[in-house]
Amino acid sequence: MMLHGYGSSILDGAWLTINLALTSMSLAIALGLIGAAFRLSPLKWLAVLGESYTTLIRGIPDLVLILLIFYGGQDLVNRIALALGYTRYIDINPFIAGVCTMGFIFGAYLSETFRGAFMAIPKGQAEAGVAYGMGGAQVFWRILVPQMIRFAIPGFTNNWLVLTKSTALISVIGLQDMMFKAKNAADATHEPFTFFLAVAALYLMLTSLSLLVLRYLEKHYSVGIKAAEL
Repeated sequence: MMLHGYGSSILDGAWLTINLALTSMSLAIALGLIGAAFRLSPLKWLAVLGESYTTLIRGIPDLVLILLIFYGGQDLVNRIALALGYTRYIDINPFIAGVCTMGFIFGAYLSETFRGAFMAIPKGQAEAGVAYGMGGAQVFWRILVPQMIRFAIPGFTNNWLVLTKSTALISVIGLQDMMFKAKNAADATHEPFTFFLAVAALYLMLTSLSLLVLRYLEKHYSVGIKAAEL
């Protein structure tokens, strides 16, 4: 048998990888929108805070942040718990640590993507919404966000592909994703090429399918605009 009976185990790991990527991206989108709002805020301290977030996170390697948040965060949590009188050791779940880390990292990248997308929208759009009596939140969600999506999809696509591939790094903290399962299988059978090639094929399938979906969305959100330009 080609995968020596480890095929189902690697597929289970692949499902965990997909869940990790989707959950991390959901967090990254939320942080990206907040970061973009901070960067575009007229309040200087908010703009500085948003700029600091994106600059700091983009300047540190992903693997360093993963180890820092998992091990450093776990130590911090236990120190705080001990100070509060809780003596039992607290283990941080690798999946939760992975989601928080990847979401936090790619939230910084998406904040730049979203900021550029918001800036590409003509200012008259927001002014028209205010003229119609809309509040700030209504202008943001009903006018700016729907138009921003079209400009953000290309950058979002790149970030999603990078995030998906970067999930392989989470295996270093013990998350049993497909990379972790493949390494265990390779160690047991002494056939690393076979299992890592299988994982590479699964990542390629996942990213290729993602490209098809995101390109469809890009065309969908550009239909009216392209028709108007013609």
